[in-house]
Amino acid sequence: MTMANQKLAGAENRVPEVTVDFWLIKLMAVTMGETAADYLAVNLGLGLTLTSVIMTVVLIVVIGAQFAQKRYVPAVYWAAVVLISVVGTLVTDNLTDNFGVPLETSTIFFTVALGVTFLAWYLAERTLSIHTIFTNRREGFYWLAILFTFALGTAAGDLVAERFDFGYLTTAAIFLGLIAVIAAAYYLFKFNGIAAFWLAYIFTRPLGASFGDLLSQPSEYGGLGFGTIYTSFGFLAAIIVIVVYMTASQDQRETSELSH
Repeated sequence: MTMANQKLAGAENRVPEVTVDFWLIKLMAVTMGETAADYLAVNLGLGLTLTSVIMTVVLIVVIGAQFAQKRYVPAVYWAAVVLISVVGTLVTDNLTDNFGVPLETSTIFFTVALGVTFLAWYLAERTLSIHTIFTNRREGFYWLAILFTFALGTAAGDLVAERFDFGYLTTAAIFLGLIAVIAAAYYLFKFNGIAAFWLAYIFTRPLGASFGDLLSQPSEYGGLGFGTIYTSFGFLAAIIVIVVYMTASQDQRETSELSH
């Protein structure tokens, strides 16, 4: 049976449709990923290494729960996104702070790693579409690609904001501009939808990270000084509200479909 036939036989896509809600919660998740990693490692005093170990274990558990669903379940899916955002941030932070790897090197490495992931995915499945994630292999490629987008986005965002000294606000504006260019290319010039999605997905990470640092970092470092605690929990509360809304909407839609 072909992949298309499997889909027709009743397999469900395991990831959400790309809507305004999707991009809104994704941006919040990546913003929280940046501030939550700092909160756990610095404010709670866990340290970078212990925080990385704890969050990686939690991520593995949640990813296992996500694979077990065999369908899109908003609460599980977005919990996985938030956690992989945190872990992706920690991967880059470990390379920079614990191993002394320059941000330029991390950015290049994760760009190559992401490219290799996409190549392997395409060679195995002949598509990079997020609309047909209905096998374990495709979902495995999907989450691996997302992990690398978060690590790459963290490295690129820190490179521009800190190494190149553009500051958090300017860095956020740069990546927001890039996303706007991609959106214009897609809507006005029929740029490839899959390529547009993944490019926008990559650039929302440094956008969110820069925005999170802008809110949380003290003024002497170019931030607004709200702190990682208030910033992290504020975005977590917003994510929970949107996920509850998504879950209710999905339940209502499924009930409506069954009634017809």
